[in-house]
Parts: sequence; C-alpha cells; structure tokens
Amino acid sequence: MAAELGTSARILMFHFKSKEGLLQELMGELNLRLRLSLEAMVKSAPRSLSVAPLKRFWLWASAEENLPLLRLLYEVQIIALQNPAAYAVYLKKASSDWQKIALQLMSESLKRPTLATLCIAVFDGLMLELMATGERARLTQALDDFIRLVRRTAATREIPTTGERKGVAGLKPRRRR
Repeated sequence: MAAELGTSARILMFHFKSKEGLLQELMGELNLRLRLSLEAMVKSAPRSLSVAPLKRFWLWASAEENLPLLRLLYEVQIIALQNPAAYAVYLKKASSDWQKIALQLMSESLKRPTLATLCIAVFDGLMLELMATGERARLTQALDDFIRLVRRTAATREIPTTGERKGVAGLKPRRRR
C-alpha cells in the first residue's frame, strides 16, 4: 500500500498509529462514500419516482462498476468483526450511521428503528448473496418482494409502533372486510 501511495510503511504507521488505525480510517471512508452516494441518489431523484430508495441504492450498489467497493467494505467489516476489541467503536458508529440514514429515507408511515434495522439487514444479506452467487436478477426480485411486503404491511397498518404489542408476534390483528 505504501508503495502505491508513493510513501513508506513507516510514514503510514506514523500517521495511522497502527494497522488497526489504518483499517478504521479505510472503513470510515468507505462507509462515508457509500452514505453520501445514497443521499445524493435520493436527493437527485424526482419526487414522483415511485422506486423505493432501498431499490435505487441496490441498483447502484449491485452495478458491476460499484460492486468492488461494496465487496471491499464487506471484507473489511468481516476483518473488523474478528477483532471486536480493536474495532468496536468503528462497528458501533457504522451501524448507527446507517440506521440514521435509513430512518431519514423512510416514509413517515414506515419510520421505525426496528424496520430500518430490518431493511439494512435485508440489504446486507442480499449483497452478500450477490457476491457469493452473482445471481443479480433473482436477488433484485427478492428485494422487490421485500419492498412490496413492507408496503403492503404498512398499508394495512400491521407494523406496530415501538413498544406496541397487539396480537400474535406484536402485530395488530387483521381487520375483517
């Protein structure tokens, strides 16, 4: 890395203090770039566009030219997970940052921390599956199904607010038609 940057390993170690410090900076920068890309994508989309922000981000992230950046981010995250003592602060901040942006992008009828967490988890799972299988069409369809399910559930008001406990598994009972 030092040679690619035209410097020495000693200078890198002086600046970042440790390999872990360098990795944390790299992870922070990757997360920041991804979040800024998502925010820019959402801001530039016409309000009339009916494509969910999660789907737009998926289409951008799963594109051949962007997939290497996502792959690097997930690989570095896995390295960080193997050493939580060194990376706990980074991991917690990254999770919190993604949670905040997910909540900002959600419509008022869906805006719940638990649903934001679920959306992030679905995206992560689909992205890891894409990296493992390359089956973009199947995984995009799975994301479409998830978005339809969430929209349908929100339309029938079956998503409970935080702390609300009604019916089985915290869902409101269906209204009879």
